[in-house]
Amino acid sequence: MSHVHANLAAGRWQTLSLMEQLANVGSDVARARRWQGKDPGLSEKAFIRALELLDLSIGDARWKGRRKELTRVREVLCDAMSGGAAYNSDLASLDRYFFHFAVAARAGH
Repeated sequence: MSHVHANLAAGRWQTLSLMEQLANVGSDVARARRWQGKDPGLSEKAFIRALELLDLSIGDARWKGRRKELTRVREVLCDAMSGGAAYNSDLASLDRYFFHFAVAARAGH
């Protein structure tokens, strides 16, 4: 993993709740959205980090029953970054989706 912090990949990610994990993914989705159209390189890096974090969540054994949902989110994120042709998705709607996880994580859920 080239962009994810080493301590997250080494096991710290599995200590976070699902809400916290998805809130962190959302931070990178927000960054990708913010830089889209302004600095494509920075947008792409944030997108790749978001995918890597999602992959860590997908691989987290605690969320085995949520893998279909998590892989669909990954698929929609990829669609949004490539223009939204398959699902009519965009980074703005995904940013709003992930924002709710940040609110829940902050509230301690």
